[in-house]
Amino acid sequence: MWKRVFFIGAILIFLSGCSVQTNKTEKLRDLDYTIVEETEIPEELKGILEEKKAESFKLTYEAEDSLYLCIGYGEQSTGGYSISVNELYLSENAVYFDTNLIGPDASESVAEAVSYPYLVVKTEYLEKPVVFQ
Repeated sequence: MWKRVFFIGAILIFLSGCSVQTNKTEKLRDLDYTIVEETEIPEELKGILEEKKAESFKLTYEAEDSLYLCIGYGEQSTGGYSISVNELYLSENAVYFDTNLIGPDASESVAEAVSYPYLVVKTEYLEKPVVFQ
């Protein structure tokens, strides 16, 4: 009887020890970034964005010592949209980029033309995968 209790207890201790993990999505530090104006986007990247803008997209682009993070929300029926950056941070295993599409205010007068809201931010180059949230 005692052997069985000891054996079960040993297994439980082993299993609980094996399940301890660090949270690899935990923020190590915020990353500095700048929102890139259209005139400052590298020419090659401009072409890629032009091809992809009609559909939602998430992409990264490396140039020199910089990493460009790009997110587009596809075709919208009107103008007046903006994109906010909620977070951009480094974790142990990746760079996390969280944005939000903000629609036009109901009281706002907007162009009744199709728009393609997208955002390009520039940050330091890191050899980590990027997770778009």
